[in-house]
Amino acid sequence: MQHAIHVPTVGELADPRVLADLAADAEEHGWDGVFLWDHLLRPDTEPPEVADTWVALAAMASATSMIRLGPMVTPLVRYGPQRLARASVGLDQLSAGRLTLGLGLGHDRWGELRRFGEPTDPRERADLLDEGVELLLALWSGEEVHHLGRYVAGGVRFLPTPVQRPRIPLWFAARGDARRPVRRAARYEGLFPVDVNPDQLARMLDIVAAERGSLEGFDVAVSIPPGGDPGPYAARGATWVLSGFQPHDALKDLQSRVEAGPG
Repeated sequence: MQHAIHVPTVGELADPRVLADLAADAEEHGWDGVFLWDHLLRPDTEPPEVADTWVALAAMASATSMIRLGPMVTPLVRYGPQRLARASVGLDQLSAGRLTLGLGLGHDRWGELRRFGEPTDPRERADLLDEGVELLLALWSGEEVHHLGRYVAGGVRFLPTPVQRPRIPLWFAARGDARRPVRRAARYEGLFPVDVNPDQLARMLDIVAAERGSLEGFDVAVSIPPGGDPGPYAARGATWVLSGFQPHDALKDLQSRVEAGPG
């Protein structure tokens, strides 16, 4: 079991310098990773300040040398595969191969999609995610890419390629008892279950095992409240436990949890 901090990029944590210091402290105190939320807006009940997740991750990569970093999770549709390909390879270089890329559909609970004219239908976003990941991987390959669909790449070649081989690990979000997101995750390196209990996680991993043949080499990252018991999730196959903080949590409390280590 590996241990990470999972934090929102809002309020006191909307400053990339604060997040860089936090990541450095996490590395010093034995944590295996720090993962960030990726949002543009938050509801009116939360602090209004929001950081750019990718700028913050770059600051964190520059302040650390060992821990894994990444967005948990990025909605690919917001960026498009071409921009995400450039940003992810740049961060993989900057971190010397420590990026884990979490991907998902995003949601529109407070208008984060519709206010910017993004698709709001979950099926449409899922189709775009599946196509976009295919194009992302093609762009990572360094080969000339010809793609014509909802996304277009007309004879382009992206260099450099990622540091990590065979590729940057991809973890996909899945919520509740939805099956399509779990099957999607099974095709890649990991699953990030959202708002699930241990029994739901077990059902998800039954699907993953059926798709892959086994869970060997497959990461399962579960975010639980700080100080929560990861045992029931570990017993069902979780390989990462993320101490998940919320937008109203005080920075001093987060810092105290980091300094206490992952025990």
